[in-house]
Amino acid sequence: KRDGAAFEPEEDGKRGPIQAIADLKDKGHLVAYVGDVVGTGSSRKSATNSVLWWTGEDIPYIPNKRFGGVCLGSKIAPIFYNTMEDAGALPIELDVSQMEHGDVVELRPYDGKALKNGQVIAEFAMKSDVLFDEVRAGGRIPLIVGRGLTAKAREFLGLPASDLFRLPMDPPDTGKGFSLAQKMVGRACGLPEGQGMRPGTYCEPKMTSVGSQDTTGPMTRDELKDLACLGFSADLVMQSFCHTAAYPKPVDVKTHHTLPEFISTRGGVSLRPGDGVIHSWLNRMLLPDTVGTGGDSHTRFPIGISFPAGSGLVAFAAATGVMPLDMPESVLVRFKGEMQPGVTLRDLVNAIPLYAIKDGLLTVAKQGKKNIFSGRILEIEGLPNLKVEQAFELSDASAERSAAGCTVHLDKAPIVEYLTSNITLLRWMIAEGYADARTLGRRIKKMEEWLADPQLLQPDADAEYAAVIEIDLADIHEPIVACPNDPDDVKTLSEVAGAAIDEVFIGSCMTNIGHFRAAAKLLEGKRDIPTRLWVAPPTKMDASELTKEGHYGTFGAAGARMEMPGCSLCMGNQAQAREGATVFSTSTRNFPNRLGRNTNVYLGSAELAAICSRLGRIPTKDEYMADVGVIKTSGDQIYRYMNFDQIQEYQDMADTVAA
Repeated sequence: KRDGAAFEPEEDGKRGPIQAIADLKDKGHLVAYVGDVVGTGSSRKSATNSVLWWTGEDIPYIPNKRFGGVCLGSKIAPIFYNTMEDAGALPIELDVSQMEHGDVVELRPYDGKALKNGQVIAEFAMKSDVLFDEVRAGGRIPLIVGRGLTAKAREFLGLPASDLFRLPMDPPDTGKGFSLAQKMVGRACGLPEGQGMRPGTYCEPKMTSVGSQDTTGPMTRDELKDLACLGFSADLVMQSFCHTAAYPKPVDVKTHHTLPEFISTRGGVSLRPGDGVIHSWLNRMLLPDTVGTGGDSHTRFPIGISFPAGSGLVAFAAATGVMPLDMPESVLVRFKGEMQPGVTLRDLVNAIPLYAIKDGLLTVAKQGKKNIFSGRILEIEGLPNLKVEQAFELSDASAERSAAGCTVHLDKAPIVEYLTSNITLLRWMIAEGYADARTLGRRIKKMEEWLADPQLLQPDADAEYAAVIEIDLADIHEPIVACPNDPDDVKTLSEVAGAAIDEVFIGSCMTNIGHFRAAAKLLEGKRDIPTRLWVAPPTKMDASELTKEGHYGTFGAAGARMEMPGCSLCMGNQAQAREGATVFSTSTRNFPNRLGRNTNVYLGSAELAAICSRLGRIPTKDEYMADVGVIKTSGDQIYRYMNFDQIQEYQDMADTVAA
């Protein structure tokens, strides 16, 4: 917990409090990493490596890697928790309010107690006793591999099953129905059709789709080498180059040249620098009601379900075709009614934390943080006719809720439309020379098989949830924004109107082509706007269409800085907003210093962002409603999505590929 000068960085932004850690080690005890809310940022594998480098132990005969260590947090983000598990660390969620920097704390994990000066200061329950075996084995993956080898060896020798290992305990069967997520995971685990996986059950679901991006990809490559993986067992593995393509460092250029072949020779699909954001592509390759993962916290499938993971677990999933999972509980968010004029899907994204706060299920303050979504699956109902691109706005933002995963209950029609379009795109990719063509062809065939008999899983009416949040769309009459610098700190437009804005970013995986058309419409005829406007379409296909439709000309006339399709400002690892700027952004999260040093960042819709860029401030509700009125008259043309089967140049190329 960073209280006091003793734990300040030695060189801001470059060198952390290394001497402070050394001083703690001199006390002769194991050093634990402690925080109120831990592990919500990017990248979890890098963060785990950094923490263990200074608090863990050397691995015999393996240079430049460490394992072990202890991580304590009132809330630990699920991806970080799992990555610490994989690294052989001991992550524990408990009340840390009585722990301070420099304290000597006695931890009794078997008893579930933490003591200071002989007094119990916190009690806790381990998520699973198997975690003790994971620590002893040096990580979850070594345990799984070792346990499996032991079982096969004993079977070959005619010996009974080993009783050496702690085995997961199945929860009691309540006899109730199953949620959509539980049925998806149940199917991926081979359960009888219609049966689901009960929360708390350890399982290893089949990974149908796996994604990797370029900041974590090199670490995933290293882990794949450790696993001696020569070919992927997961049906589709895709690698992107969206986080580093725009402003690459020499090490990034090397990655761009070497990683594609590494992936494709193992049967994976490798994108190219400049293609765009991982999620906007991977979503186009998904199969309904299947399970997957990805080395990016925003790998949140809009159809099916994904459980994002650190690089080690992503490598394991790609190599073996399965992923270890302790099935989480679910939280149901049920929308009802009709969306009101001027309200966008991004406002519904922000309505979820707003209503959770109203229901007492979420708090903004970090100390004693309450978050009903943390580590659970967010399941969304009541918006069945959304296009799949729209549904991704909702599933994508489940990352900011610290949810383990997300499902969106859609009708067949939008999914049929989406897969029909995606078959054309994948054929176009084969024609354009993307590798591995066999993997793309196999995925096309499976899409066609689903379209021939389009059946979707349905949640049971008596499914059990940890909580149910009801949101009546009739009660949302204005935009809702996330305030600096916390995606949970949401307020209505009326509460933040008038705040000065220095820079505006329209981009990230939270956007699609409709957002850019809407922003361009709102900027028509505007020149010399008072803000610095960044525009970054999510894919090169979006950029191409926007250029042909003349929207790039509109953005250019307004003075926008046009970015290469990709992540741009969103991760903050390359270009950044000016130091100290107040930014209105359509990006995923607004954690401190993410978009730039000492920046204050609001999160909201592209429509509201465009108006902010014109005014240099957040508009009033009346100003906003007056401006978005120009969109309403041509909404059908603005909010058209990329149906590749209806775009001639893609269909012509796709037709050159044999069915």
